[in-house]
Amino acid sequence: MNGRQRHTEPVDVHLILRRETAAGPQVLLSRRAGQVYAAGLWRLPSGHLDGPHEDVVTALIREAREETGVVIDPVDVRAAVTVHHRSPGGASRTGYFFEVQRCTGEPEIAEPDVCDAMDWAPLHALPAEMVAYCRAGLDAYTASAHLAVHFQLPGDTIAFDAGADRLRLVPDVTGQAFGARPDAMVVESIMRWWLLQQEHEGIRDALGAGQTWEMLAGALGLGSVNAAKEHAQLLECVFGPEEASHGTG
Repeated sequence: MNGRQRHTEPVDVHLILRRETAAGPQVLLSRRAGQVYAAGLWRLPSGHLDGPHEDVVTALIREAREETGVVIDPVDVRAAVTVHHRSPGGASRTGYFFEVQRCTGEPEIAEPDVCDAMDWAPLHALPAEMVAYCRAGLDAYTASAHLAVHFQLPGDTIAFDAGADRLRLVPDVTGQAFGARPDAMVVESIMRWWLLQQEHEGIRDALGAGQTWEMLAGALGLGSVNAAKEHAQLLECVFGPEEASHGTG
């Protein structure tokens, strides 16, 4: 110690509420509004710790409910990436980004005085008008990084600017060089396979319960009975006839 005051900086938490769709993964974003920092820009639901009594997971769950109305069980919170950030004005902070794929309730604008829009965005096609810090966290997350540094320079904008991207990914203990999330295709393929298997079992159970092909065609969003039967036959080829034999005659 040299007598100078010890450096301290804020700690904040960011919610990567993720859902899988046929077109790929999506994340929930909200747009800042009113007399607040970064008004007009999209970002993840986020906020600061209330004090030393609050850990980062508890803070994430609280912020999620306050901003979006959803309820998150602590067991469903997954550590995604930590970002050490410095704003163009020179202030630094540490942000913990967490992935959540299951929650109770539908997201909605719970703080209309500071948020005027909320929507799902494709993870690999994020809107251009984003807070640079938030975009850096999502880019690091997409690259499967565990730690990143995002130190902006004086004159940089609060909004994301691809021409002034200050994101630096820190390798993990294995020395892995991060890129375009090498495991993303594997994870997505497994999820798609699981969803198809659930659909296959749902068709089997519905037919066994006496539902008609007309009802199934409507539930599956298919245009005709023939399309529903062809879809069921394809699933039968993939997952085996012993699981699709009930009521498919």
